[in-house]
Parts: sequence; C-alpha cells; structure tokens
Amino acid sequence: MKAEKLAEIIGSEFFTGVPDSQLKALCNYLMNTYGIDPKHHVIAANEGNCTALAAGYHLATGKIPVVYMQNSGQGNIINPLASLLSDKVYAIPTVFIIGWRGEPNVHDEPQHIYQGEVTVKLMEDMDVATFIISKDTTDDEVKSVMDNFRNILAKGKCVSFIVRKGALTYDEKVVYKNNNTMIREDIIRHITAVSGDDPIVSTTGKASRELFEIREANAQSHKFDFLTVGSMGHSSSIALGIAINKPNTKIWCIDGDGAALMHMGAMAVIGANKPQNLVHIIINNSAHETVGGMPTVAGNIDITGIALACGYPYAVTADSFEKLDSELKAAKERNSLSLIEVKCSIGARDDLGRPTTTALENKENFMKYLKNLG
Repeated sequence: MKAEKLAEIIGSEFFTGVPDSQLKALCNYLMNTYGIDPKHHVIAANEGNCTALAAGYHLATGKIPVVYMQNSGQGNIINPLASLLSDKVYAIPTVFIIGWRGEPNVHDEPQHIYQGEVTVKLMEDMDVATFIISKDTTDDEVKSVMDNFRNILAKGKCVSFIVRKGALTYDEKVVYKNNNTMIREDIIRHITAVSGDDPIVSTTGKASRELFEIREANAQSHKFDFLTVGSMGHSSSIALGIAINKPNTKIWCIDGDGAALMHMGAMAVIGANKPQNLVHIIINNSAHETVGGMPTVAGNIDITGIALACGYPYAVTADSFEKLDSELKAAKERNSLSLIEVKCSIGARDDLGRPTTTALENKENFMKYLKNLG
C-alpha cells in the first residue's frame, strides 16, 4: 500500500522514529511532507527515546502519536512500553510501525534472523495488538483494523503495524546530501593504512561492509577486524571492553554518527575509564545512510566538545585527508585516549557487497588474533 495512505488511515499528527530501510517509503513520505518539524516529525536518537518523546506529545496534547522503527529497536522500547506506556502504569496510547527484518523464510542478514523470529511474539507479550501489512494488504483491510485499533487505543493501550519487505511504496524521490567531500570508504582506507595490524572494531552498516571489502582488495586477513553487524550504537563499548583487557595493544573503533548518538552514554563511560590504548573515530555524515539517508542531529552538535566534556583527553575534527592522516598518525603514537570526528559525505558504491564470512567465523578469527597478541 502507499505510505501516505497508511499515514492517512492512522490519522496522527505526530511521528517520531529511527529510520529503517524496510520503512523507507514511509520515511521519505514524512521527510517530503514535514521534513524535520518538532510539531509533526522528529528523528530521535534511539527507539526508547522516540517512545518517551511520543509519551510527552500525548501528555501535552491528548492525541495519539506514531513511533516508527526497525524491529532491531524493539529491545530499546521494552522498558518504556512496560513501565511508562502500559495501561497498568500511565496508559499512554501509541501506534508503532515496525519494519520486519529477518522475517522467517525471507532471506536476510544474520543479525536480523533471531530478531525476526521473535518480532511478533515480543509485541504480543507486551500486550500490544498487532497487524501485519504485506504487499497484498488492501487499504480497506487497514482501515478496518485501524477502526478496531482506535477502540484499543481509547483504553490506554498500544497497537502496532508490522511491515513486511516491500509492503509500503512511495512514488516521490528524496535526495539526501551534505556539503562534505570525503567519501567514507576512502576514510576507512586511510584508517587501515595507519592502524596496520592493530585490531579494529567497526560499527554496524556500510562501514563494516566497506572495511571487509578493503581487506579483500588488499589481500589482507579479516582477523584484524570485529564487524559489529548488529547491536547498533554499541561498537564503542565493545572496543572499550577489549581495550581495557588488552592494555598493551592499540584498539581502533570505527563508529558512525547515528550509532554514537543512539547510545551516547557510552562516551561518558569511555571518558571516565580513559583507556590509553583506544582510538575512537566517529565518521559523521549526519545521516542514517545505511537505511536510506535520513538525517541525524549530528550535524547540529559539537561531537568533540561532548567527548572532552565526557573526559576524553583529546578530541579533534578532521575535514580533509591531510588533516585526517595527520591525526591518525598522532593517535597511533599517542599514549592516551583519542577521539577523531571525521566529516563525511553521504553515499556509497552501488556494488558494495556484504561480508562473505559468517558472524561466528568473524568472532572466532578475531578472538584467536587477540589471544596471540598476548
């Protein structure tokens, strides 16, 4: 069905969410219709953040909000669903629209498989009435379901639409871009040139895919890299755990702005612990590019200032390869926690592949390499 028709049937005046490729049609419709408008459409840092924002909207207006997200974000909404929205607590009605990655019997990436298996059950266990939208779902079916959902919402309960692959469409095009010139794959290529044999933890999405292909092109082993294919926002904490336990090895974290925003508290923990062997690199294109390119708020905040306030001894921004190379080399030699924010353009190769090794193989090879480092 058309994304705009779904929005019309739901009838809400406020949407908040974290972008998802499965919901790209809806995301593009919202951007074309509202852009980023605090009265009507807010892209939040994570799904729990969205849920709380939706609650605030309802408290202020008495109206029904919509929260959209990929099913990988269900974990982030469980707590506010159970302890905030629930009709056993504050009874705050909310409509959830959830992109169904890893749907059983539909090929997907390994990080989505288990999440896909439990997607519907999680909502049912949280007492959220659910309807699945497929390619052949009609507008009339959704209207009928929404009529029933309104009765449920009126009782202070939540409802959800779970959206299968290709179920939503939108005919208008949206182009996402910024004024930065450096390409992410080239940035990662410069990082690997300096990091050498040091271990790298890379964030979920295209950054890890590009790192994998760079190693392939260079005929290098993949043992140096832990590709965080799921658990968005947690790569820096993984890197921290490794750095603390391998104090004599330089550890590099290739992070993204959307991921860093999603669980920004990790920066406070890293800054408080100050591992001298960790280099935290945030590639900032101010976009959720892997799932379509919708904007993050990272273009409007001072990432290096935040890092310094969190206790990082050194934080700098690089907007050219000359500056980047200089800072990478200095970080490699510096016996202190460092953060490098790298300004990046939006875009990737159309033929960008995916890792050909399994997640388990990646983990085992990486752990074996770490063990051999002593």
